[in-house]
Amino acid sequence: MDFGLTEEHLMIRDAARDFARTELLDGVIERDEKQSFPDELVKKMGDLGFMGIMVDPKYGGSGMDAISYVLIMEELSKIDASASVIVSVNNSLVCYGLESYGTEEQKQKYLTKLATGEFVGAFCLSEPEAGSDATSQATTAIDKGDHYVINGTKNWITNGGRSDVYLVIAQTDREKGHRGINAFIVEKGMEGFEIGPKEDKLGIRGSDTHTLQFNDVKVPKENRIGEDGFGFKFAMKTLSGGRIGIAAQALGIASGAYELALKYSKERKAFGTEICNHQAIAFKLADMFVEIEAARHLVMKAAWDKDQGNNYDQSSAMAKLYASKVAMEQSVEAVQIHGGNGFVKEYHVERMMRDAKITQIYEGTSEIQKIVISRSLIKG
Repeated sequence: MDFGLTEEHLMIRDAARDFARTELLDGVIERDEKQSFPDELVKKMGDLGFMGIMVDPKYGGSGMDAISYVLIMEELSKIDASASVIVSVNNSLVCYGLESYGTEEQKQKYLTKLATGEFVGAFCLSEPEAGSDATSQATTAIDKGDHYVINGTKNWITNGGRSDVYLVIAQTDREKGHRGINAFIVEKGMEGFEIGPKEDKLGIRGSDTHTLQFNDVKVPKENRIGEDGFGFKFAMKTLSGGRIGIAAQALGIASGAYELALKYSKERKAFGTEICNHQAIAFKLADMFVEIEAARHLVMKAAWDKDQGNNYDQSSAMAKLYASKVAMEQSVEAVQIHGGNGFVKEYHVERMMRDAKITQIYEGTSEIQKIVISRSLIKG
């Protein structure tokens, strides 16, 4: 067992850390308050290769491994979880889905632009009545011979207003159940495709979350991903990798909140000494560190499984379940250590606490992760 990072991994981590501290930190509070999408920062992340981390260089990607992806996600998330989720969706769900299951024509047309950050992508699975229950797709895609006609609504779509490319999951044949579901590439600007108002969210307010409406949207047959009926399997396979990205985001939120809490505890004095010298605070810091390290090992194991070609359904679910729990609990503790200042925006931890909650919900709720884990245990 080797728990050390390679020199290349350390360089990648340090580059992401430097970018987060020098580029993302400035303006992060204002972006949260105004719900501002970081357009220019996304372009810079594209230039650094962060928008296509694991994509083959022949398609414009960085050709890195999943460990590198996790390291980048953690460092970005320590500073700005809104920016990191843009990276996560573009990498885990859109680029991965296209590279793994798309045709060569689809890769040349879309993946090459998504991997460089020229395009931003969105993954459209959730609906008003089909969040955790992905089989209950009300959005339909009727086969018309050389094209499909899509009708329906998608909710809570990250990058919803800023994307150029949308991977849309829709029902083609309801009688076939999950085997009648397909995945399609929809471009912004297609006739009948409308973007609804931006959601006013508790956290990750700098990310772009919208409802999408499809009204008789004609999508060419060549924009279907995989064989007829492959859509549900496509969504589940893609989400397994997506869970690694969100687990890394949760880890970053937790570790970022811890680092701020540790720093503050060494500066703030009470009863004649720095508060870190009081056992009540020292023990909080110890517990926080242990929980975060445990989460880090689960996240790294999931990424390692992916890199090794192992089945990572269970390990990614475990990583997301635990890391999101740690993010929520330890960001709350960071606010507590900051006391009254923890409730003040300029100290950042209140934003981290708000951002942490969504990690227990998207890419499959914590309850869904327990279903995935328990099923894998029962099957043996």
